[in-house]
Amino acid sequence: MLFRHLKHVSSRMAEDLDAAMREDPAARSRLEVAIAYPGIHAIWFHRVAHLMWRHSPALQPLARLISQWARFATGIEIHPGAVIGRRFFIDHGMGVVIGETTVVGDDVLMYHQVTLGGRARGRFKRHPTIGDRVLIGAGAKVIGAIHVGDDAKIGANALVVKDVAPHAVIVGVPSQAHEGDVIA
Repeated sequence: MLFRHLKHVSSRMAEDLDAAMREDPAARSRLEVAIAYPGIHAIWFHRVAHLMWRHSPALQPLARLISQWARFATGIEIHPGAVIGRRFFIDHGMGVVIGETTVVGDDVLMYHQVTLGGRARGRFKRHPTIGDRVLIGAGAKVIGAIHVGDDAKIGANALVVKDVAPHAVIVGVPSQAHEGDVIA
């Protein structure tokens, strides 16, 4: 039963590769991205680990092992319980942390040192929900069970602890709405 879902996972992996090619002007070929981009490796490992995590509690220890191996290999920690949408790309990647109850929409671009973290302990929703087409700049921290609306942009090193409206541009510590664009 698990194996019939692998075709779906492999199509998502191909979409992730396409997202990297679209988002990174330094990407020269799909082969280069596939072999040399740790952000791609991390999301690919996550897609397999997440499938196991969802499929059976008996496979959850193996899913955790895969996610920890990916963390060791890439410097990117994604809990296998996190739900990540289509065409996801982490550029540069080192130091990214994505917590267990995080939900990430489609077409999200994230840079290095981003944390999508929890604000509480317990077995309930404690990590952020990120909408579609969101950009999260380097070093940004999005903390707690908050919602970041579609098409929002979060600037580098922003600390976000409150909901973000769709199309908003957020910068600063603590974060505030800003007119214009962000430097990712």
